[in-house]
Amino acid sequence: MPNELPVAGPCLSPLTLNRLALHGWSQQNLFLSDELTLALAAECRSEAAGGALLPAAVGRGAARAVRTAIRGDSILWLRPGRSAACDSYLLLMEHVRLALNQAFFLGLDSYESHFAHYAPGASYQKHLDRFRDDDLRTVSVVIYLNPDWPVAQGGALRLHPLHAPTSDVSPLGGRLVVFLSADMPHEVLPATHERLSLAGWFRRRPRGASLAM
Repeated sequence: MPNELPVAGPCLSPLTLNRLALHGWSQQNLFLSDELTLALAAECRSEAAGGALLPAAVGRGAARAVRTAIRGDSILWLRPGRSAACDSYLLLMEHVRLALNQAFFLGLDSYESHFAHYAPGASYQKHLDRFRDDDLRTVSVVIYLNPDWPVAQGGALRLHPLHAPTSDVSPLGGRLVVFLSADMPHEVLPATHERLSLAGWFRRRPRGASLAM
C-alpha cells in the first residue's frame, strides 16, 4: 500500500456534527491538511490532463446520458491503492463514517468517491444525490482542492434547505461540506477558473443486511 500523507486534526468537530443535526448540512474549514490538499489537487490535474477524467452523466439505466448543459464536470472514481494521497483521503473518510454512525446511528457501511473537475464556465444544475430507485446514499460529502480561492471567482456550492434561505459555500481548498443526501437540493455555480473537488457518498447497509463494524 502506498505511504499515507498527513491529513488534518479531528476528522469532524462537535460543531460540524451539531450543525448537521440541526440544519441538515454543515461545513468545516481546514478539514484536509495543506499537504494532502495540494497532493490531491496535483493528482486530479494530472489525471485530467492525461484524459482519465471523463464527462459525468446524468440519469439512470437507459436514460443515462452526458448532458453538459445540466452537468458539466468530468470525473474519475477513486479506488484504494491508486496513490498515497488517495489512500490518506480514504482512510480519513473511514474515520468520518465511524463518527457519523456513532453520532447518528445511520448504519453507514460503505463510501464511494470521485474526483470532479469543472472547467471554467461549467456548472451542475439543482439536484438531489439520492436516486429514486436506490435509496442507499445517505450522507453526501464534498471536499475542495482549490487553494487561495477568491469568492469573486464563483464556483460556489449552493444549498437549498427546505425551511431556510439558500446558502452559498465557496470551494476553498481543504474545506469540507457534508449534508443529507435525500433532503438537500443543491447546485454548483459556474466559475471563472478550473474548480477541483472530491465528491463522495456514505451509503447505508441494505435493510435486512447484517451489521458491519
